[in-house]
Amino acid sequence: MPRSLTEPERQAFLAEPRLGVLSVAADDGRPPTIVPVWHHYEPGGDLSFYSHARGRKTGLIERAGAVSFVVKDDAPPYKYVAVEGSLVRTDRPPSADQLAAIARRYLPEDQVQGYVAAELENDLVVYAIRPDRWLSADFGDEDA
Repeated sequence: MPRSLTEPERQAFLAEPRLGVLSVAADDGRPPTIVPVWHHYEPGGDLSFYSHARGRKTGLIERAGAVSFVVKDDAPPYKYVAVEGSLVRTDRPPSADQLAAIARRYLPEDQVQGYVAAELENDLVVYAIRPDRWLSADFGDEDA
């Protein structure tokens, strides 16, 4: 049976530059919306990510006021951290610094400023999510 990660382990894992998967409840009889997103997280803080301000996902997040979010290892031994969290802040439009904090986790530093400048031309929103509930598993420590 996999073990749950400790609080410091799960926070460190979420803080790594992994592609996250966001899920938010739908309001129209459809299943929840689920999409991959870049994110930013520092242990003990809020989880942040951005979206285009006029998309379906944005409306659902703002109506629901809560999301589920997961990051995982793609290769054995599998490990994941999932967060259920409440929307605590919406920044519309986001600052260049907010976008750079997210982008530099996924892009080489010499590409960050150009990427951010291009994204600031779009109608974006940055969300901050407070982790309310954590779920995690480490399948590499099944005998621990």
